[in-house]
Amino acid sequence: MAIRRALISVSDKRGIVEFSRELANQGVQIISTGGTFNLLQKEGVPVIGISDVTGFPEILDGRVKTLHPAVHSGLLAIRDNEEHQKVMRELGLDYIDLVIVNLYPFKETIAKLDVSYEDAVENIDIGGPTMLRSAAKNHAFVSVVVDANDYSAVLEEVKADGDTTLATRKRLAAKVFRHTASYDALIANYLSKQVGEPLPETYTVTYEKVQDLRYGENPHQKAAFYSKPLAPTGNVTTAEQLHGKELSYNNISDANAALSILKEFEEPAVVAVKHMNPCGVGIGATIHEAYKKAYEADSTSIFGGIVAANRTIDADTAELLGGIFLEIIIAPNFTPEALEILTKKKNIRLLKLGEMTTAAERKSEWLVTSVDGGMLVQESDVHSLTEADLNIVTDRKPTAEEMKQLLFGWKVVKHVKSNAILLAKDDMTVGVGAGQMNRVGAARIAIEQAGEKASGSILASDAFFPMGDTVELAAKAGIKAIIQPGGSIKDEESIAAANANGIAMVFTSVRHFKH
Repeated sequence: MAIRRALISVSDKRGIVEFSRELANQGVQIISTGGTFNLLQKEGVPVIGISDVTGFPEILDGRVKTLHPAVHSGLLAIRDNEEHQKVMRELGLDYIDLVIVNLYPFKETIAKLDVSYEDAVENIDIGGPTMLRSAAKNHAFVSVVVDANDYSAVLEEVKADGDTTLATRKRLAAKVFRHTASYDALIANYLSKQVGEPLPETYTVTYEKVQDLRYGENPHQKAAFYSKPLAPTGNVTTAEQLHGKELSYNNISDANAALSILKEFEEPAVVAVKHMNPCGVGIGATIHEAYKKAYEADSTSIFGGIVAANRTIDADTAELLGGIFLEIIIAPNFTPEALEILTKKKNIRLLKLGEMTTAAERKSEWLVTSVDGGMLVQESDVHSLTEADLNIVTDRKPTAEEMKQLLFGWKVVKHVKSNAILLAKDDMTVGVGAGQMNRVGAARIAIEQAGEKASGSILASDAFFPMGDTVELAAKAGIKAIIQPGGSIKDEESIAAANANGIAMVFTSVRHFKH
């Protein structure tokens, strides 16, 4: 069969004039609607209006124009079905062999900060998805194009054979249904949000591919990187890579973990991450000072890790960063001098974040985690607290400096895999115990890592102490203050141990499990 008639109706008009002209040169009759018709006519491409096919005018401000039997019978008729052929002849209907349609810009509309509900709804396409679905269903006979990137491949086949191959039509049909599913998911999520139903009876998400990845966590696992259609700036999905090798699956995971911690801070801060856990976090008056603290926190584990900063990287900081092997450096920006220094290292990946969301501006998002046969959905943990939220449960109150370190440690420990214990001192982490099966084990790791720095430090725990043994361990290490959720039936045992050792302890009444 040959392509004789094509129906074209696009909101994205990139390349459509050239494509349509080439089709016309191949003897294809072109039918079009609205703005597309006007454009093709203006550019001298032979075209007939949809009303000439349907015998019915476009009405209701263009809301109804292609929803007509003359269109959908031409798309859905099975060409080798005698009964279908008979009906088409008796009604004087003709087949449509090729459909080129893309949809009203709903995503672009709701991305506008001042978009009204009415404008969003008006940009829900009805006729377009209906034509796409009709054509894609009947892909045994009909070619359907939803993406301008497919124009050249389709045209090449039409020029060679007068038609597309069945393999091409199957591929294009699958792409159509992915496209309409994504389009409908955006609409469903927008409307659900408008009516306050964040966790409806069915949960549909859509993502757009950023890039294929060489492999996943390990070389035998396939992987790709996707972004939310309306992802905010200041994230790894929207970061601009300025230098270095392509990002890997583990790079992206670690970069995201680093940024999650970084967003806890308003002041200059640097976060070093290894295998999804912070190995060093520091804050200071400058980003240079903050990096020195993050490095000194664990100068061993930072090697081969990822460093994220919430201020522009300057030349002095770049000199320090360039002194060790790092996989990625992430920052809002880099000075030209810093780039000159860092790009001397061939493989280091430099990511420019642009404008970052401040800690005060953070909003909870819905996180999706896969499980065998399903998924879990929860709000992201953006809970924060101030000194006024804390309950001092010991005889000794924290000093002003201890309170500052307690709040610092609490911001970081929430991002450490449970069971988590973190030690902090002088605006930097000094010991991190992550992902242990019991809290005492996590404390031992953190204290051992801190060494002499444990003395005079504070201890932060992501969840309560089931008994007083962690406090006893902290006392032996010279730890001066503890922040923990409280809520154990043996809280009094921990409080008594803290009082006996002159340790100040505060309860948050909030835990930060991270599995």
